[in-house]
Amino acid sequence: MEFAQGIDWASVGWEGLAPNAGRVRLPGLDCTSGLVVGEDAALLIDTGSSLREGSRLRADARALLGPHRRVTHVALTHPHFDHVLGTAAFAGVEVYGAVGIDALFERGAEELRADAVRHGVPPEVAAEAVDILVTPPHRVCGEWTLDLGGGLTVLLANIGPAHSGHDLAVLVPGTPEIVFCGDLVEESGEPQAGQDAAPGHWPAALDRLLDLGGEDAVYVPGHGSVVNAEFVRAQRATLARRFGVS
Repeated sequence: MEFAQGIDWASVGWEGLAPNAGRVRLPGLDCTSGLVVGEDAALLIDTGSSLREGSRLRADARALLGPHRRVTHVALTHPHFDHVLGTAAFAGVEVYGAVGIDALFERGAEELRADAVRHGVPPEVAAEAVDILVTPPHRVCGEWTLDLGGGLTVLLANIGPAHSGHDLAVLVPGTPEIVFCGDLVEESGEPQAGQDAAPGHWPAALDRLLDLGGEDAVYVPGHGSVVNAEFVRAQRATLARRFGVS
Protein backbone atom coordinates (compact mmCIF):
# COMPACT_ATOMS: atom_id res chain seq x y z
CA MET A 1 0.00 0.00 0.00
CA GLU A 2 1.63 3.19 -1.20
CA PHE A 3 0.57 5.33 1.75
CA ALA A 4 2.53 3.05 4.14
CA GLN A 5 5.67 2.60 2.06
CA GLY A 6 7.48 5.46 3.77
CA ILE A 7 7.26 4.14 7.32
CA ASP A 8 10.74 3.55 8.74
CA TRP A 9 9.93 1.07 11.49
CA ALA A 10 13.55 0.66 12.58
CA SER A 11 13.89 4.41 13.23
CA VAL A 12 12.20 3.96 16.62
CA GLY A 13 13.34 0.41 17.28
CA TRP A 14 10.28 -1.35 15.86
CA GLU A 15 10.19 -4.50 13.75
CA GLY A 16 8.51 -4.06 10.39
CA LEU A 17 6.19 -6.96 9.55
CA ALA A 18 4.79 -5.44 6.35
CA PRO A 19 4.78 -1.93 4.85
CA ASN A 20 1.60 -1.19 6.81
CA ALA A 21 2.28 -3.14 10.04
CA GLY A 22 4.97 -3.33 12.68
CA ARG A 23 5.50 -4.25 16.29
CA VAL A 24 7.76 -3.58 19.26
CA ARG A 25 8.81 -5.76 22.18
CA LEU A 26 8.60 -3.59 25.28
CA PRO A 27 11.45 -3.95 27.80
CA GLY A 28 11.02 -5.66 31.14
CA LEU A 29 8.15 -8.06 30.52
CA ASP A 30 8.84 -8.45 26.77
CA CYS A 31 5.24 -7.58 25.93
CA THR A 32 4.43 -6.97 22.27
CA SER A 33 2.56 -3.94 20.99
CA GLY A 34 1.61 -3.63 17.32
CA LEU A 35 0.68 -0.82 14.93
CA VAL A 36 -1.35 -1.19 11.74
CA VAL A 37 -1.50 1.83 9.45
CA GLY A 38 -4.21 2.68 6.93
CA GLU A 39 -4.66 5.70 4.72
CA ASP A 40 -7.14 7.33 7.10
CA ALA A 41 -6.57 5.67 10.47
CA ALA A 42 -4.11 3.66 12.56
CA LEU A 43 -4.72 0.81 14.99
CA LEU A 44 -2.52 0.18 18.04
CA ILE A 45 -2.63 -3.33 19.49
CA ASP A 46 -2.03 -3.44 23.26
CA THR A 47 -0.71 -0.52 25.28
CA GLY A 48 1.83 -1.85 27.78
CA SER A 49 2.00 -2.16 31.54
CA SER A 50 1.96 1.50 32.64
CA LEU A 51 1.15 5.01 31.53
CA ARG A 52 4.86 5.48 30.92
CA GLU A 53 4.87 2.61 28.43
CA GLY A 54 1.69 3.93 26.87
CA SER A 55 3.30 7.35 26.47
CA ARG A 56 6.36 5.75 24.90
CA LEU A 57 4.11 3.96 22.40
CA ARG A 58 2.26 7.19 21.64
CA ALA A 59 5.56 8.97 20.97
CA ASP A 60 6.76 6.13 18.77
CA ALA A 61 3.52 6.20 16.80
CA ARG A 62 3.80 9.94 16.27
CA ALA A 63 7.33 9.51 14.94
CA LEU A 64 6.26 6.69 12.62
CA LEU A 65 3.04 8.26 11.36
CA GLY A 66 4.21 11.80 10.84
CA PRO A 67 2.26 15.02 11.43
CA HIS A 68 -0.89 14.19 9.46
CA ARG A 69 -1.90 10.85 11.01
CA ARG A 70 -2.35 9.53 14.52
CA VAL A 71 -3.49 6.44 16.38
CA THR A 72 -7.27 6.39 16.07
CA HIS A 73 -8.10 2.88 17.36
CA VAL A 74 -6.75 0.63 20.11
CA ALA A 75 -7.42 -3.11 20.37
CA LEU A 76 -6.71 -4.90 23.65
CA THR A 77 -5.94 -8.58 23.08
CA HIS A 78 -6.80 -9.54 26.66
CA PRO A 79 -7.29 -7.86 30.05
CA HIS A 80 -3.93 -8.58 31.74
CA PHE A 81 -2.11 -5.58 33.19
CA ASP A 82 0.92 -5.73 30.88
CA HIS A 83 -1.32 -5.29 27.83
CA VAL A 84 -3.82 -2.67 29.03
CA LEU A 85 -2.48 -0.24 31.64
CA GLY A 86 -1.07 2.22 29.10
CA THR A 87 -4.37 2.84 27.32
CA ALA A 88 -5.13 6.15 29.04
CA ALA A 89 -2.12 7.67 27.22
CA PHE A 90 -4.27 7.58 24.06
CA ALA A 91 -6.98 10.13 24.73
CA GLY A 92 -9.83 10.26 22.26
CA VAL A 93 -9.20 6.96 20.48
CA GLU A 94 -11.75 4.20 19.88
CA VAL A 95 -10.91 1.26 22.17
CA TYR A 96 -11.93 -2.35 21.50
CA GLY A 97 -11.88 -5.47 23.65
CA ALA A 98 -13.62 -8.82 23.85
CA VAL A 99 -17.16 -8.80 25.18
CA GLY A 100 -17.20 -8.98 28.99
CA ILE A 101 -13.97 -7.05 29.47
CA ASP A 102 -15.95 -4.08 30.79
CA ALA A 103 -17.45 -6.05 33.67
CA LEU A 104 -14.05 -7.55 34.46
CA PHE A 105 -12.42 -4.11 34.67
CA GLU A 106 -15.22 -2.85 36.89
CA ARG A 107 -14.86 -5.63 39.43
CA GLY A 108 -11.19 -6.53 39.00
CA ALA A 109 -9.29 -3.23 38.97
CA GLU A 110 -7.69 -3.94 42.33
CA GLU A 111 -6.45 -7.33 41.12
CA LEU A 112 -4.96 -5.66 38.04
CA ARG A 113 -3.05 -3.28 40.30
CA ALA A 114 -1.88 -6.07 42.61
CA ASP A 115 -0.80 -8.25 39.68
CA ALA A 116 1.22 -5.39 38.21
CA VAL A 117 3.00 -4.85 41.52
CA ARG A 118 3.70 -8.58 41.88
CA HIS A 119 5.45 -8.44 38.50
CA GLY A 120 7.65 -5.49 39.38
CA VAL A 121 5.64 -2.41 38.46
CA PRO A 122 6.22 0.21 41.20
CA PRO A 123 3.12 0.48 43.41
CA GLU A 124 2.57 4.17 42.69
CA VAL A 125 2.90 3.59 38.94
CA ALA A 126 0.41 0.72 39.02
CA ALA A 127 -2.04 2.72 41.14
CA GLU A 128 -1.87 5.71 38.78
CA ALA A 129 -2.69 3.57 35.75
CA VAL A 130 -5.53 1.70 37.46
CA ASP A 131 -7.06 4.96 38.72
CA ILE A 132 -7.66 6.04 35.11
CA LEU A 133 -8.12 2.58 33.60
CA VAL A 134 -9.86 2.78 30.24
CA THR A 135 -12.80 0.42 29.81
CA PRO A 136 -13.26 -0.40 26.10
CA PRO A 137 -16.55 1.06 24.90
CA HIS A 138 -16.51 -1.29 21.90
CA ARG A 139 -16.86 -4.95 22.87
CA VAL A 140 -16.37 -7.63 20.24
CA CYS A 141 -18.65 -10.64 20.23
CA GLY A 142 -17.72 -12.84 17.29
CA GLU A 143 -15.97 -10.66 14.70
CA TRP A 144 -15.64 -6.95 14.02
CA THR A 145 -14.09 -5.28 10.98
CA LEU A 146 -12.26 -1.96 11.08
CA ASP A 147 -11.81 0.04 7.89
CA LEU A 148 -8.52 1.92 8.23
CA GLY A 149 -8.74 3.44 4.76
CA GLY A 150 -6.93 2.84 1.50
CA GLY A 151 -8.54 -0.56 1.09
CA LEU A 152 -7.20 -1.89 4.42
CA THR A 153 -9.81 -3.67 6.54
CA VAL A 154 -8.60 -5.32 9.75
CA LEU A 155 -10.53 -8.12 11.48
CA LEU A 156 -10.93 -8.31 15.25
CA ALA A 157 -11.93 -11.83 16.33
CA ASN A 158 -13.13 -12.86 19.79
CA ILE A 159 -11.75 -16.39 20.11
CA GLY A 160 -11.66 -16.86 23.87
CA PRO A 161 -11.92 -17.80 26.57
CA ALA A 162 -8.52 -19.49 26.49
CA HIS A 163 -5.42 -17.77 27.89
CA SER A 164 -7.85 -15.41 29.63
CA GLY A 165 -11.57 -15.02 29.82
CA HIS A 166 -11.55 -12.39 27.08
CA ASP A 167 -9.11 -13.10 24.22
CA LEU A 168 -9.10 -11.03 21.05
CA ALA A 169 -6.99 -11.70 17.95
CA VAL A 170 -6.27 -9.19 15.18
CA LEU A 171 -5.94 -10.27 11.55
CA VAL A 172 -4.20 -7.95 9.09
CA PRO A 173 -4.77 -8.97 5.46
CA GLY A 174 -1.92 -9.04 2.99
CA THR A 175 0.82 -11.25 1.65
CA PRO A 176 1.56 -12.68 4.09
CA GLU A 177 -1.37 -12.19 6.41
CA ILE A 178 -0.41 -11.13 9.93
CA VAL A 179 -2.15 -12.41 13.06
CA PHE A 180 -1.61 -10.60 16.37
CA CYS A 181 -2.28 -13.37 18.87
CA GLY A 182 -1.90 -11.75 22.27
CA ASP A 183 -0.86 -14.32 24.86
CA LEU A 184 -2.76 -17.11 23.14
CA VAL A 185 0.72 -17.74 21.71
CA GLU A 186 3.98 -17.14 23.57
CA GLU A 187 7.43 -17.73 22.15
CA SER A 188 9.83 -16.49 24.84
CA GLY A 189 8.48 -18.78 27.55
CA GLU A 190 5.88 -21.39 28.36
CA PRO A 191 2.31 -20.11 27.90
CA GLN A 192 0.96 -18.89 31.22
CA ALA A 193 -2.36 -20.14 32.55
CA GLY A 194 -3.60 -18.06 35.44
CA GLN A 195 -6.82 -18.26 37.41
CA ASP A 196 -8.80 -16.67 34.58
CA ALA A 197 -7.58 -19.14 31.93
CA ALA A 198 -9.87 -21.66 30.26
CA PRO A 199 -7.43 -24.52 29.55
CA GLY A 200 -10.07 -26.79 28.06
CA HIS A 201 -10.78 -24.23 25.33
CA TRP A 202 -7.23 -23.12 24.61
CA PRO A 203 -6.31 -25.71 21.93
CA ALA A 204 -9.52 -24.92 20.05
CA ALA A 205 -8.68 -21.21 20.19
CA LEU A 206 -5.36 -21.97 18.51
CA ASP A 207 -7.22 -23.94 15.85
CA ARG A 208 -9.27 -20.79 15.25
CA LEU A 209 -6.09 -18.70 14.97
CA LEU A 210 -4.76 -21.10 12.35
CA ASP A 211 -8.05 -20.95 10.47
CA LEU A 212 -7.87 -17.15 10.46
CA GLY A 213 -4.29 -16.85 9.32
CA GLY A 214 -3.63 -19.97 7.34
CA GLU A 215 -0.43 -21.83 6.66
CA ASP A 216 1.59 -18.89 5.34
CA ALA A 217 0.64 -16.23 7.88
CA VAL A 218 2.98 -14.44 10.27
CA TYR A 219 1.85 -15.04 13.86
CA VAL A 220 2.81 -12.37 16.40
CA PRO A 221 2.84 -13.69 19.98
CA GLY A 222 2.15 -11.62 23.05
CA HIS A 223 5.71 -12.27 24.21
CA GLY A 224 8.69 -13.30 22.11
CA SER A 225 9.72 -13.55 18.48
CA VAL A 226 7.37 -13.78 15.51
CA VAL A 227 6.45 -17.40 14.69
CA ASN A 228 4.84 -19.43 11.91
CA ALA A 229 1.91 -21.84 11.67
CA GLU A 230 4.12 -24.81 12.50
CA PHE A 231 5.05 -23.21 15.83
CA VAL A 232 1.38 -22.51 16.64
CA ARG A 233 0.46 -26.13 15.88
CA ALA A 234 3.29 -27.38 18.09
CA GLN A 235 2.18 -25.11 20.94
CA ARG A 236 -1.38 -26.34 20.48
CA ALA A 237 -0.20 -29.95 20.84
CA THR A 238 1.81 -29.07 23.95
CA LEU A 239 -1.16 -27.32 25.57
CA ALA A 240 -3.49 -30.20 24.71
CA ARG A 241 -1.13 -32.65 26.44
CA ARG A 242 -0.58 -30.31 29.37
CA PHE A 243 -4.28 -29.83 30.04
CA GLY A 244 -5.50 -33.25 28.95
CA VAL A 245 -7.77 -32.09 26.14
CA SER A 246 -7.94 -32.98 22.46
